[in-house]
Amino acid sequence: MQRWAGLLGFALAVIAIGGATWVYGYRQALDSLAERSVADLALASDRVSTQLQIYQELAVLMADHPALEQLDSPAGRRAAQHLLRGVADKTAALDVLYADVDGRVLTAASGVLGENIAAEGYFRRALQGALGTGAAVLADNGQRAYFYAAPDFSPEGGISGVLVVVADVEDVEQTWRGSLPAVFFTKATGEVFISNRPELLFWQQTGSVWGAAGTGGTGGVLRDGSSLSYRVSTTGEHEIWHLSERPYLPRRALHLTVGLPVIGLTGQILVDVASAWRLATLQAFALAALCLAFGTFLFLALERRRTLAKANAVLESRVATRTRALQATNSQLRREVSEREDAEAALKKAQEELVQAGKLSALGQMSAGISHELNQPLMAIQQYAENGDAFLRRGQVDRVGENLTRIAGMSARMARIIKNLRAFSRNENEPMARVDLVQVINTAVELTASRLETDEVALSWQPPDGNEPIYVWGGEVRLTQVFVNLINNSADAMLDQNTRSINITLEAGDRLSVAVRDIGPGIKEPEKMFDPFYSTKVVSSSEGMGLGLSISYGLVQSFGGNIHGRNMERGAVFTVELERWNEGGAT
Repeated sequence: MQRWAGLLGFALAVIAIGGATWVYGYRQALDSLAERSVADLALASDRVSTQLQIYQELAVLMADHPALEQLDSPAGRRAAQHLLRGVADKTAALDVLYADVDGRVLTAASGVLGENIAAEGYFRRALQGALGTGAAVLADNGQRAYFYAAPDFSPEGGISGVLVVVADVEDVEQTWRGSLPAVFFTKATGEVFISNRPELLFWQQTGSVWGAAGTGGTGGVLRDGSSLSYRVSTTGEHEIWHLSERPYLPRRALHLTVGLPVIGLTGQILVDVASAWRLATLQAFALAALCLAFGTFLFLALERRRTLAKANAVLESRVATRTRALQATNSQLRREVSEREDAEAALKKAQEELVQAGKLSALGQMSAGISHELNQPLMAIQQYAENGDAFLRRGQVDRVGENLTRIAGMSARMARIIKNLRAFSRNENEPMARVDLVQVINTAVELTASRLETDEVALSWQPPDGNEPIYVWGGEVRLTQVFVNLINNSADAMLDQNTRSINITLEAGDRLSVAVRDIGPGIKEPEKMFDPFYSTKVVSSSEGMGLGLSISYGLVQSFGGNIHGRNMERGAVFTVELERWNEGGAT
């Protein structure tokens, strides 16, 4: 009787172990499935966001197009409509339109949005000076559309109109439809707006339909008029949907979500858990079979124990001896493990300290860069203000207005610098574009003219072919800063001598080259001239922090160019090489 009770207890233990193994294996399989599903959902979300971003960039770039400034005449509207139709055809946009501040559509590629969009949220957002977005179904043809609205700023600083790009959502879906598990993107109302399963489009949750059968249940009507209901349960940290039977959806699916605030949608994915279920079942059966085999072997061993009592006594003695040896070995291993854990903790602490030191160093360089970027415009504003005051006392009102205009320009430039700094703090960069190199050098000469006149420094600069533009690839504000730094450094180098002159030359070959040459004492340590905080001036003085050449070097490198300096027979020359710009970009 005792033997049968033992067998029954063993069978129940095998069942319990198999059940526990199934639960553990199922959760592990769900963890692995969730990792892959997160990647799939991220891939689908990136595809949607990236493809929609094309239309976002189109709206921003087209908002201030010159053709949209001539809409007060029929000919101007026809020219603008021709332009917008060409843009829409090339980008596969449903429509590209331009509206005034009252929401009246002045010109459009196809006119799918009607004649007035004043009530649209994306339009009102653009009127506030930000990029407006929205998603809706077009009333005339039922197409799903995503909207980007970019404000068109007038020269006075206000908003003169709004450019709207209407993206075709169905065209965005073409590249990934059916290539992943069921993925869908819902609006804030819970309505499915984008999906790789067309039958899920416009599915809207309507409320509880399964009652207390699970932890919660909701349902809704599909595009074809049929209903889709589901029950929600949880396994560990995972949410499992039990769906009503549909041809292209799993009956039991892992549900994951990700927020996409940039486009105002929520990404969701449903992944069939049948594979995890089968894997957990296989593991449970395999372990149960192993336990049964072990139990059978154990049962036979116990049966033979009666005849092997003496031999077992000897074996037990040997086992005890070996056990003591193993315990000693285990104790030694535990000590070694403890020592290794202490060493790993010390290493981790050292790594954290190095990371913190790197952060502090980067923060120090950032503060120095901000000071250096804003110093020159502030000095220029001060110089123009002093000049304006002098002209005002002389009664030269026109010159006062000229200086005030330049102060306004410097203020706008500081605004652009601060905008660049804000973009840098968000890990973004101002896009490079076509820049007139002649105008950049002219601006740098103007900014330093007052200082050079005060220090009695003669500057020679004659652009080739008059003032004809020569375009390069770069950023206007940052490139101007490079030449201001070079001119100021040359002037600083000659302060201790009686004769001071600077010569700027531009060679317009296949690769543009600008040389800034002085007649100062030359470069003392050429190998260190581009190192941060290297300066021959007094440390911590108002004359510099040793960052000018280092910052200039980084800026020119970011434009795909090069900067180098060398000593001449008298003085030094710094040469800036830049990429020429053409219609296709840099060459």
